[in-house]
Amino acid sequence: MIIMVLNSGSSSVKYQLFNIDKEEVLAKGIVERIGLDGSRLKHITERKDLFIEREINDHDEAVELILKVLVDEDYGVINDIKEIKAVGHRVVHGGEYFTESSLITEEVMKRLEECIPLAPLHNPANIMGIKAMSKILPEIPQVAVFDTSFHQTIPNYAFLYALPYELYEKQKIRRYGFHGTSHRYVSKRAAQLVKMDYNKVKIISAHLGNGASITAISGGKSMDTSMGYTPLEGLVMGTRSGDLDPAIPVALLREKKMSATSIDNLLNKKSGVLGISGISSDMRDLEKAALNGEKRAELALTIYAYRLKKYIGAYLAVLGGADIIVFTGGIGENSSFIREKALEGLDFFGIILDKEKNKKAKKKEVDISDKDSKVRILVVPTNEELVIARDTREIIEREVK
Repeated sequence: MIIMVLNSGSSSVKYQLFNIDKEEVLAKGIVERIGLDGSRLKHITERKDLFIEREINDHDEAVELILKVLVDEDYGVINDIKEIKAVGHRVVHGGEYFTESSLITEEVMKRLEECIPLAPLHNPANIMGIKAMSKILPEIPQVAVFDTSFHQTIPNYAFLYALPYELYEKQKIRRYGFHGTSHRYVSKRAAQLVKMDYNKVKIISAHLGNGASITAISGGKSMDTSMGYTPLEGLVMGTRSGDLDPAIPVALLREKKMSATSIDNLLNKKSGVLGISGISSDMRDLEKAALNGEKRAELALTIYAYRLKKYIGAYLAVLGGADIIVFTGGIGENSSFIREKALEGLDFFGIILDKEKNKKAKKKEVDISDKDSKVRILVVPTNEELVIARDTREIIEREVK
């Protein structure tokens, strides 16, 4: 069965085409700078790659171009668009409506529109991708896979904030969590790798990229996660502040006369390790700078790892211990330095890293635990697109007649 996976942003569309029976990627690529100067498509297959630079005005044109390339005589991987049996979409926010992936219907589209205030930067773009595909291929079933749905098992005492309860009842202000598709994939894969029962195991999953989150998982269910009402809460990130005293934005409003927009920009785009270091939001740049004696780069790395360690400790308490700690995402998969610093001094929890294995671990599935460690420590590259494709097949086989 051929399934297409789309991840639509405000000015981009990423895609992968799967033969899901073999869990094989036939082609993947991205359309960038939609509606801007320098629009382009990059298309990658095993045989050859294609780069097209041309005007692409909207998501409809982007999807049309992707489909055209997929059946191209020289660069395509299928003979006819009708070979695509379903399309799975990454959708950032499903609110409390969606506890699992869902076949897209008129009712589902209404709910997605209602979730726009919860993710004003992401959901409108996700919806544009769905509508574009519906216009071009109206007969093909589509499935929405939500970043938030995995975290809908978090109990109310963990997802509620200590605010007047009516703010939750009327405006749905609560912890939602994100990166759920990634946490679901790597936690399940980690359990498989160490031959533990996913429905019984306790896992702490750390998705560390430019955006970063950590999740406590018990019996295959998310019990708590670091991102909250928005992806700003929790760990220190590339450009996001993570946790901070909620009085700080108020002080900036009052004392610095900053606007709400300026504060939002400050906390989301100018903070994190970029704000601390003054150098970069890229961990690779900071590690090089720290080796060259840049004190603020060293401080940024220390703060990043310290916050991560605090959350690991908190989630050990939440779960009553852990069987597995798993790292994923660009930093989680590649930075042996951050993994080592985040786990340093946790031997008394039975968490012992094999430093030599850790140094060699990059972009591959590997157990980096010391032989005496009671907790298994793994690196597992994430694969959100595969999860979306799997969910899409399962739902259309179950629900589409």
